[in-house]
Order: sequence, then structure tokens, then C-alpha cells
Amino acid sequence: MESTLRRTWAEVNLDAIAYNYTKIREKIGSDVKFLGVVKADAYGHGSIQVSQLLEELGADYLAVSSADEALELRVNGIKMPILILGHTPKEQVPRLIEYGITQAITCKAKADEYSAEAVKAGGVLKVHIKVDTGMSRLGYLCDNGYFDTGVSGIVEACKMPGLEAEGIFTHFAEADEFGQANDDYTKHQFELFTRVISAVEEQLNHKFKIRHCANTGAVARFPETYLDMVRPGLLLYGYGEFAHQMGLRPAMTMKTTVSTIKIYPEGTAVSYGGMFVTDKPTRIGVLPYGYADGFLRSLSNKCSLYTKEGPAKLRGKICMDMCMIDITDMPTVDVGSEVEIFGEKNSIDDLAACAGTIPYELTCAVSKRVPRVYYRNGEVVDRELMLRM
Repeated sequence: MESTLRRTWAEVNLDAIAYNYTKIREKIGSDVKFLGVVKADAYGHGSIQVSQLLEELGADYLAVSSADEALELRVNGIKMPILILGHTPKEQVPRLIEYGITQAITCKAKADEYSAEAVKAGGVLKVHIKVDTGMSRLGYLCDNGYFDTGVSGIVEACKMPGLEAEGIFTHFAEADEFGQANDDYTKHQFELFTRVISAVEEQLNHKFKIRHCANTGAVARFPETYLDMVRPGLLLYGYGEFAHQMGLRPAMTMKTTVSTIKIYPEGTAVSYGGMFVTDKPTRIGVLPYGYADGFLRSLSNKCSLYTKEGPAKLRGKICMDMCMIDITDMPTVDVGSEVEIFGEKNSIDDLAACAGTIPYELTCAVSKRVPRVYYRNGEVVDRELMLRM
């Protein structure tokens, strides 16, 4: 990894994540549990390193998308509760029981399968019931005339052998959007969710241990939705408008270096398709950073990257393994000079807005060939290259 480190790399500031965790904890209060969302390799930040940190800090739960992601954490020593939010094939149920992993149940078919496999394995699978209150994706449908059938289906699942229904949850579709209609929709989802819980608990004659629904937008804007546990994603990593409002710190900085410098005459087309043509003699820096590293091609010829002399405009189309910046008026930027793709000086929020997307997509897009370097107290504490060496 050392030989590739100065090509293109990501720096992950664990102190920033710890700071964000503490600030969010202060906001939600000591009686509310904290679930750290670490799916998709902790949105590109490193699921093992982030989970180790959250476990150390006293978080209550982790959430992943798949059994493979959950098992990766377990075999790397993570002992705290883990919830799988996505689909798990029924054949994996014995492993979930063996490793103490919690599974989301989203419909009768899944409940039937998981119950049968748990009984066959001679164990008990801890589950959280997913309620579809308006995301229209996964969960027991309880809106628009389906309240009674949804409630009865959840009650049935909670009573199935081999299943321990520890929790119940839903997911907000518009909590991070501004406007009265968006707010009303979130409040409708929350009201429906609490009605479902009340109806189910009344029929079961016992209460769920953990009720959760507050994602990043809800944590920032709707404190009434905190219930027993919150699930902040973007907030934890310090990105987005809500993170800025709360004074949170971005956790990742992407860097590369200038590998080659060329001076082209006026009228030279740069990169594929000739999207950019020089209008004067132009000094171009070639960077070993392209869409195979996670640089969205939609940013071609649109954004700037940050050099020691300030922003340098991206020129031409982004290639698989490289891109080009204009350093005509930057005489001290030379081969080997460091360039910030996003970070403290080149906001990922601005870059995401330029691409018409969200910061999540940019951090998740950082590919496995980009080494991650982890910092704590200003010192490198870990390095990871996901390529097989």
C-alpha cells in the first residue's frame, strides 16, 4: 500500500466522527439509544474502523444492509448489537443466530421463512419489524386502508416461533426536505407509525423494547420522533446542511497529486470528445484520479479542485484513471503537488450540488483501489487498502 499511497487517497478523521457522535448525543439526550449506520463500508469511511470507534464511544446499535456486512464486523471483533436493514436469504438464518445478529422483517413471507429456519436451527432470531408508513419500499403496508391488515400481519410475525421481536421501525421519506407539504408528510408517517405500535402492543399485551424511526433529517428537525433510538447517517459523518447547522465536522478528505504537467497551445482539445478547447497557451496538470476511483463523470468540466494556490478548474471529460486541471496561473503547483478533491478547503457539499447528487454518493463511490488513511489525535492510527495484495 505504501507504493500507492501518494497516488490518490482518502483521509478519514476519526476525531471528527467522535465529535459528531458526541454532539448528536447531546441533542438527543441520554435516554435515547444511538444506532450508527455503517452500511456500504460506513459510506466509504471504513465500517470496521468506524464501528470500533462507535463501540468504544458507547453507541447502542449498528446498522448494515446485508448479512455479509454484519459478519464482516463480527469476525473483526465487533460485539455490539447489529441490525441488518436489507434482505437476507433464509439459508443464512443459522449464521445470524450463531453470531447474534438482528434481522429486519418486512413482510409475511420473510417472517414465515425466518421463523421456519430458526426453528429448524433450534435457536431464536432477534428481529425488528419494518413498517411501511409512506416510503413505499419495504415493510408491512399500513396506510391507505391497509391499517388493520398491516397490524394483524405484524402481530402474527411477533408470535411466530423462533423469532424474538425486539424492535419495530419505519423510515421517513421526506424528513430532510423543506416545505409544509414535506413536513406534513413526515408528521403523517410518524402519526401512523405510533398508531400502528399502539395497536400491535395492545393486541400482544406487551411493548417493544426499541421503537425507532428518526433518520438524519428527523434527528435535526423533529425531536418528537426520537422515541427509543435514532438512526443518523449523514449527520454522523458530518455532511449536509443539517450537519453544518449543528456545527458538525466532515470526516473524509480526498486527496491526489499532480502526476504530469503539459503546456498546450491555443486551440488544443483536452480529453475525450473535445469538451474543452484551450483559448490560449494552457498549463494542464494531469491527476491520477478518475471515475474508477469514484470521481463522478457528470462533474466533467464543471467543478474545481483545490491546490496550494487555490481552486483549479477541471478541464475536459473525466477519464477512467485520470482527470485534468488548469494550472496556467499557478506556477508553484508542480509535479507531486498535493490536490484536495474534497475536504476542508473544497466542500463535498458543493461538489455534490455541482453533480446534482448528495454527499453520500461521493463518499460511497470512493473505490477499493483508493487507500484509506485513518487519523486520531492528529496521528495516523491505521491504513487500509482493499485491493488483494
